[in-house]
Amino acid sequence: MSTITTRLLGSAAALVVAGLALTACGGAQNRPSGGADESPETSASGTCEAPAQQLAIATGNSTGVYYVLGGAIADVLSSETPLRATAAETGASVQNIEQVVAGQYAMAFSLADTAADAVAGTGAFTEPQPIQTLGRTHSNYTQVVVRADSGIESLEDMAGKTVSTGSPKSGTEVIALRLLESAGLTPDTDVTTQRLDLATSVDGLRDGTIDALFWSGGLPTPNLTDLFTTNGDAVRFLDITPALPAMQKINPVYQEGEIPADTYRTDAAIPTIVVPNVLVVRDDMDDALACGITAAIWTHADEIAQVHPAGEELDPAWAVESDPIPLAPGAKQAFDEQG
Repeated sequence: MSTITTRLLGSAAALVVAGLALTACGGAQNRPSGGADESPETSASGTCEAPAQQLAIATGNSTGVYYVLGGAIADVLSSETPLRATAAETGASVQNIEQVVAGQYAMAFSLADTAADAVAGTGAFTEPQPIQTLGRTHSNYTQVVVRADSGIESLEDMAGKTVSTGSPKSGTEVIALRLLESAGLTPDTDVTTQRLDLATSVDGLRDGTIDALFWSGGLPTPNLTDLFTTNGDAVRFLDITPALPAMQKINPVYQEGEIPADTYRTDAAIPTIVVPNVLVVRDDMDDALACGITAAIWTHADEIAQVHPAGEELDPAWAVESDPIPLAPGAKQAFDEQG
């Protein structure tokens, strides 16, 4: 095992302790100021360099891919730049954007549909939010799991059932509610919804207190790997692709994809709806700082991929396709310099 891999894996494990500490003090740190005393500079060669300062990254549930990737990215930034980066567990997309805008984090993971809502001031946001992106990262797969004895064969069959729609203010919750509505269901009345994190949702499927769960995450998600390994006969995935046309009317970022059979050792690949992820920052982040962060992440994608397979999707050609979320000028410079 390489030195960088050993360091990254150790850092990812240490995040459990770090995350608890951050949660105890509100789960956030001050956003780097980028003020006059810490102004990022551009070197004579034109390569952007990040300043020596602390930087906090908002991720997601501790059992999800955001958290693992966030830890790997924090380690790369800390080892390859003057930055001292940390990653923290959060509720994910909506909450992450709110906290970036409030200055509690320097950057955060978000689903692209949620970030697009933030830019437009729609959905969970009452007005446009001052955010940009450092680029698209990896894809989130909408993973809807039901109990085998639930009688649920389609989204419409969730009427009268108890369903976990994910953590409050998460991207999972946004997608879950839209999927239910696309099936003609009113979440507040036709379905008994519970706003549970992934670990609690999986426990609910096991003990029968919920009939189905929604999860939007990268592949594989450890909690679901464990669920299908230990309780594979009691649960199954639901094909939600019939809802795709209605979902694309809401936001064109929704695309069809599939969960490969070997991901969770299912009998066949599972058709589903895929959403890209983005790294969001405030739109006033210094260009050189944004450039330095972006360059470090995408030039060390191989190391990040050794921590989680989702890192294999860190492709500059994919990263710049951020519309309708503005790409930060500093991030564009980093990608241009990478060629």
